[in-house]
Amino acid sequence: MKVKVYNLNSDAAVETELSEKIFKVAPSASLIHQAVVAEMANTRNTVAHTKTRGEVRGGGKKPWKQKGTGRARAGSIRSPIWKGGGVTFGPRSNRNFKQSLNRSQFRKGLFSVLSQKLSAKKLFVIEDFKLSAIKTKEFRAQIVKIREGLKLPEGAINLVISGRDHTLEYSARNLPEVTVLRVAQITPYLLLKQPVTLIFKSALPVIEKTFSK
Repeated sequence: MKVKVYNLNSDAAVETELSEKIFKVAPSASLIHQAVVAEMANTRNTVAHTKTRGEVRGGGKKPWKQKGTGRARAGSIRSPIWKGGGVTFGPRSNRNFKQSLNRSQFRKGLFSVLSQKLSAKKLFVIEDFKLSAIKTKEFRAQIVKIREGLKLPEGAINLVISGRDHTLEYSARNLPEVTVLRVAQITPYLLLKQPVTLIFKSALPVIEKTFSK
């Protein structure tokens, strides 16, 4: 399976081989959905937290004596039925939304997303480029050049690189329209989050080595 490799001038000068086991898989909508939901659940931040009657400050003294007042019995002003009291069955920050996804399911979901994007012409392989220094302006110019040459639609893009590259990563971190991902960081959710994905040619063998085991 061969695809074109585009340079900074968006010219398809050469072709490269792609693994059919990764980029030519019949997409499974249910597996993609399961992988995305699992990742979103596992990264969910449970902020909402209510206090029970035992955690609300005060209420240690019995409001009035048990009998003889004509009023209902009460043991604490922090009872859930009192204003300012605890909350019954309210949200707690220790809730667990974790979902498990085994390695095989994750890889099949990832391959489904990559294959789907490639067939929909939303995934392109490009030649690697380097920056002279950490320069957001220079990095943006390169991305704009590629976007215009490939006639990419408006919207954010993912740029998948083979490994750690501080110059590229730090140059892109102030650009909301570009997300630089190392091969070890790509997931079905992150790939689907942006409409277009660009992959460095040097990242292809790393993807195959990492996820084809």
